[in-house]
Amino acid sequence: MIIDFHTHIFPDKIAERTIASLFEEAKGIYIPVSDGTVSGLLKNMNEWNIDISIVQPIVTKQSQTKNINEWAAEISRDYTGKIISFGGIFPHTDDYKRDIDFVVSLGLKGLKFHAEYQDFIIDGEKMLKIYDYALSKNLIILHHAGFDPAYPEPFKSNPERFAHIIKKMRGGIIIAAHLGGHAQWDDVEKYLCGTDIYLDTSMGFEYFSKEQFLRIVKNHGSDKILFGSDAPWSNAKTEIEHLKTLSPSEISEAGLNAILSGNAKRILQI
Repeated sequence: MIIDFHTHIFPDKIAERTIASLFEEAKGIYIPVSDGTVSGLLKNMNEWNIDISIVQPIVTKQSQTKNINEWAAEISRDYTGKIISFGGIFPHTDDYKRDIDFVVSLGLKGLKFHAEYQDFIIDGEKMLKIYDYALSKNLIILHHAGFDPAYPEPFKSNPERFAHIIKKMRGGIIIAAHLGGHAQWDDVEKYLCGTDIYLDTSMGFEYFSKEQFLRIVKNHGSDKILFGSDAPWSNAKTEIEHLKTLSPSEISEAGLNAILSGNAKRILQI
C-alpha cells in the first residue's frame, strides 16, 4: 500500500489559472505533473499505484476559510478511500479557536500551514497558541519547511524553529514537509533528528543525497517518516522508485513499508 501524504489540488473552475499562477511565482522551477484537478490526481494515482492521497490546502485569506474547508470536506466524502483532505486556517485570523472548531466540525483530520504564502514566523507566540489548541482537538499539523522558489531568504521556517515548537508543545502530531526543511538538511540532522516531529519526504530525492536521507532515517527513526510527493509539483512515481531502489541492507522492509503507508495509517487512524 502507498499513501502520498502531501498533495495539492484545486476546484476545477480555478485549477488551470491557479497552477499557471503558482508555476510563474515559482519561476518555472517545478513543472507540474498534472492539471491540479481531482481527476488529474486520481489519474496519476491509478497509473502510479498510489492508494490514498492526502490533500493539503493553504488558506491565504480569512475570506477563504469557509469555502476551502467545505470543499476539503466535500472531496473527502466524494472520494472516500482515495482522498483525505486536511483543512486550513488563516494564521492572522481574529479568532483561531472559532476557525479550528469549524475545521473539526467538518470532520477534517488536520491543518496545513505554509509560512511563506501565509506570511508568519512558525514559532511566534500566537502560532504556538494556535498549534496548542489544534493539537488539543486531535488535529494533525503539517508545515511547509525550508526553501520555496517564490520567496527570498531568510525563510520563515527552519529546523531550529521547528525544534523550538516541539519543545513547547505537549504532545500531538506535527509534520515538517520536505524532510524537515528543503535545502536545510544539515540543520535537520542537527536540530530535528530524534525529536518528536514527523518528516515527510516530499520533493526530496531529486535534491538530498541518498546517503543523507538514510542517515536521517537511521537517526530519526523510520516510524516518524511519511512518504509525500508535493504533487503536482513533484513526480510521485519517481519518488516511489527512489525509495524502492533502497536495498534491505540500507533500509528494512518493515521500515520501507512504514514510510510508504504504515505510519500514515497509524496517525490518520485508518
